[in-house]
Amino acid sequence: MTHSGNRLRKGAVTAVAVGTLMVPVAGGVAFAHPASVAAVASATDPPVPPGAVRELTPAVAQQLDEAVRKAMREASVPGATVGVWTPDKGQYVKSFGVADKATGQKMTPDLYMRIGSETKTFTVTALLQLVDQKKVGLDDPIGKYVDGVPNGDKITLRQLAEMRSGLFSYTQDPGFYKALTSDPTRAFTPQELLAYAFKHPVLSAPGEKFFYCNTNLILLGLVVEKQSGQPLADYVKEHILTPAGMDRTLFPAGAEFPEPHAQGYTEQTASGKTEDTADWNPSWGWAAGAMISTLDDLRTWARTVATGVLPDGKVMVSAATQRQRLKTLTTTIPDAGYGLGIFTTEGWTGHNGSLPGYESLTVYLPSAKATMVVVLNTDTNYKDSEPSTVIGQAITKIVSPGNVYTLPGEPEAK
Repeated sequence: MTHSGNRLRKGAVTAVAVGTLMVPVAGGVAFAHPASVAAVASATDPPVPPGAVRELTPAVAQQLDEAVRKAMREASVPGATVGVWTPDKGQYVKSFGVADKATGQKMTPDLYMRIGSETKTFTVTALLQLVDQKKVGLDDPIGKYVDGVPNGDKITLRQLAEMRSGLFSYTQDPGFYKALTSDPTRAFTPQELLAYAFKHPVLSAPGEKFFYCNTNLILLGLVVEKQSGQPLADYVKEHILTPAGMDRTLFPAGAEFPEPHAQGYTEQTASGKTEDTADWNPSWGWAAGAMISTLDDLRTWARTVATGVLPDGKVMVSAATQRQRLKTLTTTIPDAGYGLGIFTTEGWTGHNGSLPGYESLTVYLPSAKATMVVVLNTDTNYKDSEPSTVIGQAITKIVSPGNVYTLPGEPEAK
């Protein structure tokens, strides 16, 4: 759910926590220590009860402008785009900063962005559609579909989706770390990724502990391919993206990145120096984190994934199966629950994403039917907190003071 620990520095390998795509972290574990969640609002503003949002007046928009700029300055974010939409209180969409530090190109709402672990919500949606088609069962063992999985006769598809498989995450393997940092443009196959994971003993019995693990999603991607008879990217496009009208979202085959896009900036490099990551190959994330999208498409997805209903009112995932998705269990993250490839925190439902150079946050507040999307072009932490959390928190302190988004990071394994 929060920081994926995409650290690519040399040194001891650990990883931080949830909701984003994880890569090895060097030099210790990271925790987020969010600032106070006291509401930021004028003394003359009417009170906003929990579950509700403030009317997005020009005065509130000015508050948001100032809060986002302050968060960006503090967290050294080059560029960000923010969107908040409500059915009856207005909307707020604005870009800040630069998409390209070299040219000075401004950040704009139409740019393509890498969305990291938000990919998980699409992979799990594909799985749930196959559940509805009775091609798989959530309580089937993964060994029924993929050979060679440790505890494969016991780990269920449900446990993979809810991050309770007990499997080791390939992104914590030192060999994977070395391979990725030595050539971030190289391609990885799902089988190569699983091989890094399966060299390690399981971390716990199936269902025993919450542990955010990218290996789980690689396995679910293979299940979708086997039971649908389609490559994962093709299935997602045909059965999810096209029906949802999300024609600016894609599952890249390699390092391709449609124009116009923002450049991404990370310190998570072999040298430790800031690098531009736009041409890095996200195949190492595959079903766990390779996708690309835009602000408007993520706006569509926020409500669609949270409700299981497509924008035209047709069913994307049956109501019964959607209830399974949203059955969130407690996690090691304070005030956060994790369901089947989706989290809840402080009333918000959705997912975030992070991989070198990019972060995203796409969440929905069902009580107010409000949506918030944040996309930005760095993943470098600020005071051990993800920049997407810093910005999301700043926005919700103003817009939904009774539901302040806060998703602190935590070590991937303890």
